[in-house]
Amino acid sequence: MKSAMLSDRIFIRKLSGLALPIAAQSLMLSAVSVADTLMLGGVEQSAMAAVSLASKFQFVQNMILSSVVAALVILGAQYWGKRDRDTVSRLFSFALQLCGLTSFAFFALCEFAPSSMMRIFTNDAELNEIASEYLRIAAWSYLLTGFSQCYLGLLKISEHARDTAVISSVTVVLNILLNAVFIFGLAGEPMGVRGAALATLIARVVELIWAVALSFRKNYIRPDYRRFFAPGGVLTLDFMRCMLPLLGAGLLWGIGFTAYSAFMGHIDQDAPAANSVASSVIELVCCLCNGLASGGGILVGNCLGAGDLETARLYGTRLVKMSYGVGLLTSLLMFAITPLVMSIVHLNETAEGYLHSMMIVMSVYTIGRVVNTITINGVFSAGGDTLFDMYSLAVTMWGVALPLAVLGTFVFHWPVWLVYACTCLDEVGKIPWVMLHFKKYRWLRDLTRNQGKELPAE
Repeated sequence: MKSAMLSDRIFIRKLSGLALPIAAQSLMLSAVSVADTLMLGGVEQSAMAAVSLASKFQFVQNMILSSVVAALVILGAQYWGKRDRDTVSRLFSFALQLCGLTSFAFFALCEFAPSSMMRIFTNDAELNEIASEYLRIAAWSYLLTGFSQCYLGLLKISEHARDTAVISSVTVVLNILLNAVFIFGLAGEPMGVRGAALATLIARVVELIWAVALSFRKNYIRPDYRRFFAPGGVLTLDFMRCMLPLLGAGLLWGIGFTAYSAFMGHIDQDAPAANSVASSVIELVCCLCNGLASGGGILVGNCLGAGDLETARLYGTRLVKMSYGVGLLTSLLMFAITPLVMSIVHLNETAEGYLHSMMIVMSVYTIGRVVNTITINGVFSAGGDTLFDMYSLAVTMWGVALPLAVLGTFVFHWPVWLVYACTCLDEVGKIPWVMLHFKKYRWLRDLTRNQGKELPAE
């Protein structure tokens, strides 16, 4: 199967054409987080820790937005495989409405009640004050995020994945340069955390304007404003059936992951700083897995929408097998870069000890994360099998990992590395369950209906 996979030039070309630009986009987005961490860490450790905690609001917002965009990508990929552009446009309009409402809600909370919201994550007055200062500016970027995510998601499924990589790369470079200018005062007074928030806001404005401008070009999809608020009928029901389990899974994972950060904030001030660096590193090294999950899912979805179930099964099987190799390579990479990360990041002695132990734990955790991300978020989601992720998170994260982390933090007062290890149990522990579900092939489904005018096959 391995040699057959490598010799199938059509599969390799299609997968690389989707996965590599999406992986590049993921890498560039992760680079912003790393840049924020390094630059703010160079100013003051408390600033880095505060921004790390404040960013959890955007993290939860992104969980909701991601479920909407994921439903757009899942259904849109199948209808694109069916060559039904009209239905893809209608799906896009509905996704924009949902993302706009979500973005406004998070903007309002972070802009008008930042201090109250930050009490969820820390009882440290200094961290609360710094984080609130950051949120008052960052909230405006949260308002734009939902719209730009929809546009970038649509570009991926409509054979313009390279555009997403270009947009993300340019805006990330802009964000990092503006970080340096505003945080350190290279062109005026140093702004610290306010500078990091302002740099992000400017980058989001550029990103959205660019994506919207592209949508007006020939052969690009744009919303049908004449029917923007028109009832969607059965298509809306299909979208909600696909999105709600994704939203449930996203909230279960997002709130649980945010709770892990809150636990770190309640242990001491050094733990959030170490966790901030660890979180940035794991997102950076998992970029290829994110690209394979998203690109592979689109590829499988195209086949399903075109009615080619046998090819979809073949591609799904190849992606799962590929996930183990990528997972092993990612684990080895985590081990290899640990000394480099420790030498670059400037933390106090206690925080450095926490970070070193977290990096070792993550080296094992990444295998489970990569396999599950590609299989669940890529293969399963391609066929609309979105309920499984929610069930598995309810059992492994909320039934096992989260209770152990709570007990370790507030009852038994375990060391930081052990509490952190508890938070990583869910990904590794559910691999056998995931593989068993894969073999049932419930994800092998064509979700399309005869909604709109289909284009002739090329």
